Amino acid sequence: MTLSSNRLASRSMAFVLAGGRGSRLMELTDRRVKPAVYFGGKTRIIDFALSNALNSGIRRISVATQYKAHSLIRHCQRGWNFFRAERNEFLDILPASQRGGDDAWYRGTADAVTQNIDIVDSYDVDYVLILAGDHIYKMDYELMIQHHVDSGADVTIGCLTVPRAEASAFGVMGVDGNDIITSFLEKPADPPGTPDDPNVTLASMGIYVFNWKFLRDLLVRDAQDPKSSHDFGNDLIPDIVKNGKAQAHRFTDSCVRTLPESPVYWRDVGTVDAFWKANIDLTDFTPELDMWDKNWPIWTYSEHVPPAKFIHDEANRRGVAISSLVSGGCIVSGTEIRQSLLFTQVHTNSYATLDQAVVLPYANIARHARLTKVVIDSHVRIPEGLVVGEDPDEDKKWFRVSEGGVTLITQSMLDKRAATL
Repeated sequence: MTLSSNRLASRSMAFVLAGGRGSRLMELTDRRVKPAVYFGGKTRIIDFALSNALNSGIRRISVATQYKAHSLIRHCQRGWNFFRAERNEFLDILPASQRGGDDAWYRGTADAVTQNIDIVDSYDVDYVLILAGDHIYKMDYELMIQHHVDSGADVTIGCLTVPRAEASAFGVMGVDGNDIITSFLEKPADPPGTPDDPNVTLASMGIYVFNWKFLRDLLVRDAQDPKSSHDFGNDLIPDIVKNGKAQAHRFTDSCVRTLPESPVYWRDVGTVDAFWKANIDLTDFTPELDMWDKNWPIWTYSEHVPPAKFIHDEANRRGVAISSLVSGGCIVSGTEIRQSLLFTQVHTNSYATLDQAVVLPYANIARHARLTKVVIDSHVRIPEGLVVGEDPDEDKKWFRVSEGGVTLITQSMLDKRAATL
C-alpha cells in the first residue's frame, strides 16, 4: 500500500554505496563485490541495508555499483524486483558509467551521488539517506531521519559506541553534551571520549542523513574543488563539522532488537576471520543476530529448492548436523557436520566431516574429506580425502590461512594444487 504522506520515510530515499571491492576478504571478492558476498545461509551482505530501508518504510532506493558488479546487479534484479513504480516505489541500479564525460568512474563516495544528481532530483524527495552496503545490522532508519529533522542539523551521522582502546580503527567523533559533533577524526591514535562516558568513543557507521537541497548544493561545490577527494568522510563531513551543524545519532537509539535486553548487533565482516565468525555465531543456541524475527525480516532472493535432506544411518556413515544451519537444497549424505553453516544446494558425501565450516552455495564435498575451521567459496568441488584445518603449514602451501587460523578455499586454489600434485 502507498505510504502516508506525513511519514518521513515516504519523503526520503536511500542511496546505497555498493561499489567497493572489500579487498580484505581476499579471494572471496575476486569474482564479486563485497556487498554481494553471501552471508547467513541464504542472504547477501547488501540485503541488510536494503531490508532496513524497506522495513523502515523507505520505498525509493538507489544502489551505486562499480567493482565487478554483475552478481550484485543480478541479485537485486532477482530478489528486489517487487517494487511498483505506479506506487512511487522503486530500486534503481546505478553503475559507474562515466557520466561526467571524462575517463573517471566514481572517484569517491560523494562523487557517486554527484554523478547521479539528476536521478535523485527526479525522485522528488526531501531527505537522502546515504548507506554503506557492506555491514551486518538491523536498524530503523526512520528514527534516525526523525532525529535529523528534530535537531535541525545539516547532517546527521549514525554512530557506534565503541571502547576507546578499539576506536583507533574507525573514523571517530568528538561531541558535546547534546551529541553535536565538534570534531571528526580519521583513525586517531588517541580517540576522544564522550561527555557521558570518557571510556567510550563514537565511531562513524558510514550512515548519513541530509536534506537533499543542502546536500545537492554541497556536492556541486565539492565537484568544482580540484583539491577534494570527493569523499563524504574525508571532505564533506569535516567541512560541515567546521562550518555547519553535524549531529551524532547513536545506534542504540534505532537498533532493532527482538527483546529490549537483546545486545546491540553491528558487524563489519570485512576480513576472512570476521566473516567466518559472524556466520559461525549464527549456530549459537541464542545468536545475537536474530534472523528469525518476522517483525523485521531480512529480505533476499530465495531460490525454489527442495528441503534439506539427510541420508544414511550406519556406523561412521550417518548424515547428521549438530549445532548447525543447513539451507534448502542441501544433501547431507553420510556426513557428520558440527557447528557449521551450509548455504543453498551444498552436497556432502559419505565419511566426510565438517567442523566450524562455512560452505557457500553449490559446493560439493567428496568422500572422506575432513574440513575444520574453513570458508569454502561457492561452486567449489572438494576432492576426496582432502584434509584441511589440522596442519596449518600444509594448508598454507595451497590455501589462504588467515591470522585467526581460518582457511579459505576457492576452486582456483584447488586447481593449482591438483596440477602440482
